[in-house]
Amino acid sequence: MKELSSELREVLAKVGTSTLTGVLNRRGLKSMTLFDVRPVRDEQPPMVGIAYTMRFIPSREDKDGPTSTNRSMIQPQAMEECPPGHVLMIDSRGDSRAASAGDLYIGRLKARGAAGVVTDGGFRDTNGVFRTGLPAYHRRASSPPSPIAHRPVDLQLPISCGGVAVYPGDIVVGDRDAVLVIPPDIVENYEYEEWAELEVAKGRSLKGLFPVAGDDAKRDYEAWKKAGGKK
Repeated sequence: MKELSSELREVLAKVGTSTLTGVLNRRGLKSMTLFDVRPVRDEQPPMVGIAYTMRFIPSREDKDGPTSTNRSMIQPQAMEECPPGHVLMIDSRGDSRAASAGDLYIGRLKARGAAGVVTDGGFRDTNGVFRTGLPAYHRRASSPPSPIAHRPVDLQLPISCGGVAVYPGDIVVGDRDAVLVIPPDIVENYEYEEWAELEVAKGRSLKGLFPVAGDDAKRDYEAWKKAGGKK
């Protein structure tokens, strides 16, 4: 999924993860809530965005030690390429011995319009992370720098985070209670039905609109999304 309308972001932020997990469970999706991941501060705002993924493997001294000349640049690349409105999801293998990121990297994500950052490891400089204003979720605080335990190896591939499979393009929602992922087709269906309801209220026929979308409806729906979901 390339984008979310501002209206849908607002709806998902207000609904809350407790309600969303119930909805997903009724659809047979029981493994969507990240385990042992919590907000850096309870006061931070809720988070809604599209998953952009990064994966760590364990570091090794010849690759990541203080004298190494072969350090990976994947981590700063993620901070520069994670698109606005997306959530950087970091697979840290549940290892919080060293930080997955700190306030400088997370501040850069905030400046570039990211919607949030999540790791099943830990963040350092958590006071600074909170001051960035970006919703951030982790397992626990971790002061040691990343290379002590982590080597970033790839972007935008399926990962594991908090025991959940996360695919690029998944919808990520976080609040004080939890972080969960929602398959984008479910959100897309919800958003289409929202638009179709507005069209019916304007007098549009159900033919070619619902339950099966015709070419005209698909074109009009895409135009509505591009306009920001404006009513």
